[in-house]
Amino acid sequence: MEAKTNASTNIKESTKDAHVALEKQVVQRLKSIRSNADYAALLKYFYAYFNHVEKAIAPYITESLLPDYKERRNSSYIKNDILALGSKMGDLPATTVPVIDNHVKALGALYVMEGSIMGGSIIVKMLEKGGITDGVSFFSGYGEATGPMWQKFVAVMNREAISDAQQTDMIQAANETFSHFSKVFEQVPVVQS
Repeated sequence: MEAKTNASTNIKESTKDAHVALEKQVVQRLKSIRSNADYAALLKYFYAYFNHVEKAIAPYITESLLPDYKERRNSSYIKNDILALGSKMGDLPATTVPVIDNHVKALGALYVMEGSIMGGSIIVKMLEKGGITDGVSFFSGYGEATGPMWQKFVAVMNREAISDAQQTDMIQAANETFSHFSKVFEQVPVVQS
């Protein structure tokens, strides 16, 4: 059965609580950043989780589904930012990700990751206020192309999740992606000597 409203409207409304909960955790962490080392430690949470999600969605996000996927921002940007801050790639937190077993769920998970771009400029400004100007390629998103890149992604979501069942799958995957990411931030960082 075809859904009454489009996927992008439904997913935004249906993930609002999970999104706000995660955003609150991230903002708290951002406010406590005092150095490049603090910022690199925060980025390790993003890297560990985004890298894990990318592996889970890889079988389903094909070039025919999302032709510009290879051009999109990914966890390698975070890794480069961590290294640019003078940190190493060890001490990564443990992560779990939702079960992704179809392309619609993969798009739901990718919605969370691509959506993080939209708040990226705010994060960059917060970091600048704290004197952090290095390692911001990930949060800088696509620069002036951020809006158009988001619209292309939304169009794919709306094209692929037409039925109520597909939208339910997409929304569930997105909510679980937010939830699993929140759990990563609940961990105490492991410091190796």
